[in-house]
Amino acid sequence: MAEKRAAEITYDDFLTVDIRVGTVIEAQPFPEARKPAIKLWIDFGEEIGVKKTSAQITVHYTPENMVGRQVAAVVNFPPRQIGPFMSEVLTLGFMDENGQTVLVSPSTKVPNGGRLH
Repeated sequence: MAEKRAAEITYDDFLTVDIRVGTVIEAQPFPEARKPAIKLWIDFGEEIGVKKTSAQITVHYTPENMVGRQVAAVVNFPPRQIGPFMSEVLTLGFMDENGQTVLVSPSTKVPNGGRLH
């Protein structure tokens, strides 16, 4: 079921959300999470560096097949405590027909840290 459309925003509003691409350099199971999740360490290049996050993506992904994958994430949210783990970015995805997350990633490799525009 499609979600209700969000309110209209300006281009300047869009620019306040810093969405970047990075490469997963490490991934580990997150058994302490309330819902099945994977801990990710993502390299966003020199300017931003490596940031960590937790993602509920275990239906379509494993820690092993995440390493080396490029993903899109919001990098300018404040850190958020997820159980014993501090999440520093929000990895982006779409829900499939069963409500499971499918990650957003470029179709061709691009430089880490590139901004969505």
